[in-house]
Amino acid sequence: MTVRVGVIGTGFGARVVAPVFAGTEGCAVADVVSARDADAVARLVRRDDVDLVSIQSPPFLHAAHVRAALANGKAVLCEKPFGTTAREARALLAEAEAAGAVHLVDFEFRYHPARRVLRELVGAGLVGPVEHVSWTHLSAGARVPLRPHGWLFDRARGGGWIGAWASHAVDTIRFVFGEIADAVGFPRTVVSARPGRDGVVRACTAEDGLSAVLRLAQGATVTIDSSFASTAALPPRLTVVGGEGVIEVVADERITLRRPDGSREEVPVPGTGDGPEGRGDRHALPMRHFAQVVRDSVLRGRPEPGAPTFADGAACAEVLERLRGDRPS
Repeated sequence: MTVRVGVIGTGFGARVVAPVFAGTEGCAVADVVSARDADAVARLVRRDDVDLVSIQSPPFLHAAHVRAALANGKAVLCEKPFGTTAREARALLAEAEAAGAVHLVDFEFRYHPARRVLRELVGAGLVGPVEHVSWTHLSAGARVPLRPHGWLFDRARGGGWIGAWASHAVDTIRFVFGEIADAVGFPRTVVSARPGRDGVVRACTAEDGLSAVLRLAQGATVTIDSSFASTAALPPRLTVVGGEGVIEVVADERITLRRPDGSREEVPVPGTGDGPEGRGDRHALPMRHFAQVVRDSVLRGRPEPGAPTFADGAACAEVLERLRGDRPS
């Protein structure tokens, strides 16, 4: 049986998601439509030859697109961050459950080989109880060259680096280490205005960087230092300090296990070579693995074990609000 996918979104959806589904055994892409073309979206979600609606629209359109898909009896895969507020995320979760639909959130990095290996190492207790996690991710993607103004820099439309990157980080933390009990964030905006594609300079109301401290339910702490507007990019580095050793993950490619006696072990990360899908986009590799999980979830009529659902999207949204400093919604 083939899962027929309709994709909403001609950016990331057309560049990465549609090619990955098209290249996944047991999947076929029925169509890709613009997220801002309401008529095309309405036609897509009504099509009999669409089983799954994959929503790669901006956050301010998530609710409308999810509800349209649910109203037409479709399974739904929604891009992160899931909606614009935690309240909206909870509402969409309740509606999907009431509809009995298969509902998933595109936290594809759960399926990156390096993060799967990290979860196995932590779960096996190879560094003992986790005491602290440090995550540094400095990107120049919005600054060199200067990215034009758009919804990503507009907080009212769900923009900001917290939603764009920290949503993946929060999901990885929850997936690898367990629930987050508390979080405080210090968002920053270093590029305060940007010209749009029309040449008009507009103020940036959403953050392009974040420093944060989180406390896990099991007591460990997590520090994050991240930016989308660094003047130069560095390889991301995630360090796990345990009672019996340290795990260091660099660029999701190299994992090193360090012992108190000074010894070290390089841990293999299988299958990190990229293929043609996504034209080298770093999301393509985990998306290829996730697409198989999505396919099997739709065919089974329920999420595969460990697959990220709207419940994970809502839990993440709660943490993101704390990182932004919002009052709980």
